[in-house]
Amino acid sequence: MRLELLKTLNEERAARRAAVLITDTQSGEQRLVKGADIAGDVLAEQLDAALRMGKSRSVEVDGRAYFLTVQVPPVRILCVGAVHISQALAPMAKLAGFDLTILDPRTAFATPERFPDVKVIAQWPQDALPDLRIDRYTGVCLLTHDPKIDDPALIAALRAECFYIGALGSRKTHAKRVERMMAEGFNEADLARIHAPIGLDIGSVSPAEIAVAVLGEIIAALRKKPLRAEPQA
Repeated sequence: MRLELLKTLNEERAARRAAVLITDTQSGEQRLVKGADIAGDVLAEQLDAALRMGKSRSVEVDGRAYFLTVQVPPVRILCVGAVHISQALAPMAKLAGFDLTILDPRTAFATPERFPDVKVIAQWPQDALPDLRIDRYTGVCLLTHDPKIDDPALIAALRAECFYIGALGSRKTHAKRVERMMAEGFNEADLARIHAPIGLDIGSVSPAEIAVAVLGEIIAALRKKPLRAEPQA
């Protein structure tokens, strides 16, 4: 690999940005495509599919073979609310390979005893989020039912273009949430990105079942694989 390509690849990695190194397997020629530039590339479809899966792969286009070396940041999940759903979701997310953090200013709930082996931050979102640096490879779950806690995190998640934003609550609760966010300057397209009520509609009742539904929705948002119950594009 040429030194300038390696330098750029390392810069993108340090900044938590996706990139794909394309190698023409016949000529050995290489070029690097940053995640933000994929839409305009001649291999856009193949690059997008590789990034969604997060795996390097070989592809053939117009009779030429390429190897796509995929670099994607580790996916993170931020749960705002140290609640029963979070307790069930944390070990599930770990099994699925996600790095999960709990954020809740209520120190009676946000304790290491309730969340063993999980990063727990007992601070208000507006205080903790600048250091957490959420981004497009962060999924955010809003689980407190308290606008004073959820709303600052929601505003930050929308501005950071997080790949997944889910919010607990009824449709009536969400309608009020939408009103508050529109007052903050967000438009309908922004707010359409919020999954509310949170989680796949699988009839879940218990905290553990809801956690399964939430994790499934997060994975679907990340991989963008249509569900078998949904029409195929």
